[in-house]
Amino acid sequence: MSERPSLDTLGMWEAAAALPEQLSGALQAAGDAFAGTAPLGGGACRAVAAFGLGTGGMATAAAAALSAADLAVPFWRGDGSTVPAFVGADTLVLAVSPSGDTAETLGATAEAAARGATVVAVGGEPGGALARLAVDAGFAWCPVRAGGAGRADGAGRAGGAAGEGESVARAALGAATVPLLVALTRAGLRPDCTAAVQAASEALARRRDALVAPGSAAAELARQLGRTIPLVYGSAGVAAVAAHWWKAQVNLNAKAPAFAATLPGLTHDELAGWGQGGDVTRQTMSLVLLRHAGEGPRAAGLFAAVRAATDEVMADIFEVQGEGDDDLTRFFDLALLGQLVSLHLAAREGVDPGPVPAVEDAQAAASS
Repeated sequence: MSERPSLDTLGMWEAAAALPEQLSGALQAAGDAFAGTAPLGGGACRAVAAFGLGTGGMATAAAAALSAADLAVPFWRGDGSTVPAFVGADTLVLAVSPSGDTAETLGATAEAAARGATVVAVGGEPGGALARLAVDAGFAWCPVRAGGAGRADGAGRAGGAAGEGESVARAALGAATVPLLVALTRAGLRPDCTAAVQAASEALARRRDALVAPGSAAAELARQLGRTIPLVYGSAGVAAVAAHWWKAQVNLNAKAPAFAATLPGLTHDELAGWGQGGDVTRQTMSLVLLRHAGEGPRAAGLFAAVRAATDEVMADIFEVQGEGDDDLTRFFDLALLGQLVSLHLAAREGVDPGPVPAVEDAQAAASS
């Protein structure tokens, strides 16, 4: 990658640039993982329950948004270890942990399996905690690798230096999301996604090549954001998930604060909060609006209202347009751009994007 800085001990730039290959690789990995199983849930699932934190949580949110127009059953998402009372034999449970060892997800997965739910686990490597749980309980499991689910190169392997597996796994958004879409298809809950994923992978490969070139849109947006705090807004659906992904990438890679919110919800509360304090916020905060061609009919008017209400209280307002012919491509287009912007922000400050000691310390403290 032409603009990759020397300070990148865990290969986060390569992991980000592998997103197009993640999509196609994950399609193959999911096909292999689920090929020998009967139709998931026997075609009788009455609800979907998904568990995941971090990138795993983002993958469940993306799968829910991408399937909302097709699902005829409720899709519930949880980010802890508590399993709701409705989960039972007629529930399809999606358990996602890209690293394969998220404690809360493992606990919820074990409980759901004990209740007789049809469980599909996504994440980690053979021999990891989630894979072992799948073997012991006899449910389907699909591996996740940040370098592309079908690859076994350095960018995709867990292991190496301390914290390397977790840090690289957090870049595996595509590799964690596609198997969920395949699982929903196998359960008879949504149309087959094969052609759409292949088309998205090809489109993203072209987009990736442009975004990693010198002077790219990602590098320029990072330059313009500078040291301001990004506030990222997206409309309900895939842009809302992408907005929270942007926020998380800035937190993790640039080690900097960032915030996200969703339209139309934010126009019912958060927007009122910009009525005071403009003399402070216009020095410290920038607004990033994530747009795309598939927005709802009211989105344009709401974005215009947000611009009018925040114009005097932000250092700057940037509008980003997700490219693609469908929501799948638009989502991953926005996700790739946000990931690369965060890496450029890290590079500008001389920050190593890989290690996340604050996160590791918090997890260690919770386990002690």
